[in-house]
Amino acid sequence: MATTPDASTHELVIIGSGPAAWTAAIYAGRANLNPVLYEGEPVGIDLPGGQLMLTTDIENFPGFPEPISGPALMDRMKEQALRYGVRVESELIVEADLSQRPFLLKPNYGAPIRAHAVILATGAKAKWIGLENELRLAQIGGGVSACAVCDGALPHFRNKVLAVVGGGDTAMEEATYLTKFASEVLVIHRRDSFRASKAMASRVLNHPKIRVLWNTQVVDVLGDDVIEGVRLKDTVTGDERDLAVGGLFVAIGHEPNTGFLKGQLETTPHGYVVTTPGRTATSVPGVFAAGDVIDDYYRQAITSAGTGCMAALEAERYLAHHGIGESPVVETSETVVCAADAAPTIGLSGVQAAVGAAYGEPAVEPRG
Repeated sequence: MATTPDASTHELVIIGSGPAAWTAAIYAGRANLNPVLYEGEPVGIDLPGGQLMLTTDIENFPGFPEPISGPALMDRMKEQALRYGVRVESELIVEADLSQRPFLLKPNYGAPIRAHAVILATGAKAKWIGLENELRLAQIGGGVSACAVCDGALPHFRNKVLAVVGGGDTAMEEATYLTKFASEVLVIHRRDSFRASKAMASRVLNHPKIRVLWNTQVVDVLGDDVIEGVRLKDTVTGDERDLAVGGLFVAIGHEPNTGFLKGQLETTPHGYVVTTPGRTATSVPGVFAAGDVIDDYYRQAITSAGTGCMAALEAERYLAHHGIGESPVVETSETVVCAADAAPTIGLSGVQAAVGAAYGEPAVEPRG
């Protein structure tokens, strides 16, 4: 991206609009960092607010004795952020140049902007089969989901036959979790063996409430307001049949929303942003990451919110270290605030070791 001398400059830009982004915005707004948050725009099934926009009832977010819908929770978080003066732009950041200082960001249709610090909270989108009715029912809360831990305990899915699509560890975890609520769990896999680890696969294969449909793929999802069944195709013979189910959980992976960065941050082999262990600092000083874009394990609203808080506090300290604002008072305030300050001339692994040592933590390998 070409240099843009006249781009407006901000202390902090937050990219994303899920729990991590809004929590970071709340903390940054209260710290008088005048954050600008780019919440994105609708693109197909992907909506501002992230994966929670496809969740009907959330029962496990603290502070809500009664279930709250995903969209309602996102609205509440946004409202709280706006209370503290957070400026919200409803468009995507489509390009970034992290080699420039301040960082240069290009919105989808607005003028380029600069930021002294960036919090990346763009999340990770679930991979879907891609069937029209699958996506429609997922959008309206019609019994199609990409997160068993998020939705499996809801009354709609209890004591019903539930289907899980996938053959990796995620599918094994989802299927095992759903046995707590379903009358039976069907694992639908297009091959004749799982990609999952032996331990995870063994747990599924030996569970009395789980049945595996090998060499089978879902070619259609049946139902108008709620799912009534799936149409299955035998990948060997080509034969098709309909099967009644009360819910469908698609567990074929997630894709972190980092494409616009074009490899400027270190990521895992699966595309998740690597951060300093126990912190949210990335491989580029001044860029912090939070939420599902760094999390390939928990993927929960509450953990995302927690890392959003961390990212805001770390960004505040980073900016204060560079003469912008005041550093928050924390017990580790005497330690370095970014990897570059600890060791400006060493490689990434050395930087991580230096930062870990500064925080009293052992050096560890980035999560894969």
